[in-house]
Amino acid sequence: MQTSPSVATPVIPSEQAIQTVSPVVALGWLHTAKFLTTAPQLHFLPPLEVPEFAFVGRSNAGKSTCINTLTQQKQLAFASKKPGRTQHINLFSLGKQGVTDAILTDLPGYGYAAVPKADKIRWQQVMANYLVTRENLKAIVLMCDPRHGLTELDEILLDIVRPRVEEGLKFLVILTKADKLTRVEQNKALSIMKLQAGGGEVRLFSAPKRIGIEDVATLLWQWAHPAASGVSALPTPAAPVTTVNDEPPEVADDAEGTTN
Repeated sequence: MQTSPSVATPVIPSEQAIQTVSPVVALGWLHTAKFLTTAPQLHFLPPLEVPEFAFVGRSNAGKSTCINTLTQQKQLAFASKKPGRTQHINLFSLGKQGVTDAILTDLPGYGYAAVPKADKIRWQQVMANYLVTRENLKAIVLMCDPRHGLTELDEILLDIVRPRVEEGLKFLVILTKADKLTRVEQNKALSIMKLQAGGGEVRLFSAPKRIGIEDVATLLWQWAHPAASGVSALPTPAAPVTTVNDEPPEVADDAEGTTN
């Protein structure tokens, strides 16, 4: 068993303006991402107090590519050649100088046809329980390929998290593979998704064309570091967290390769 870096005391959100940050700082913060633990069930996850950001999406929506691009690490989230086969919740710690101030959670992709129906149902229940009951969950980041729009499973996920979003849970839809669309199609996709997101944030994203990377990184940093104007958001060291598993995950959820 190993221990992770110390965890920061969470900063209580304020109604005052949140602290602003440059994209360079936000990307540098995301680059600190390190594997923390992996779990097949919710009860195996360590209880944490720092903000947690859950990345979710249909298999092949570009989630692994998005995570690796934001963290500037080519293999932080592995892309499986058999999407939907790996069904674990993977946690990565974020924070500079050995102090964890946020968690990036990679949830397996869903909707892959080759996965047995029983496995699909089981995992959907696990993911639903996580999204509904994880106490330190700060935001949900949903990957969506704008060429296909929201799927039926995406709609189900939105229905599941809507009560928490209405209570203040942050919600971001990332329209991946934006480089596959014309400018007119991008604007149309943004307009449609803003209506469907129910007040959540929507961003275009493309790894090859470097679209939306700085914008998404800055937004995540701001959500992780809410503070009143003039108040430092530097974390206060607290007790270390013990990992459940000291080996990194062999594969992630979706078969994306190097495409976005």
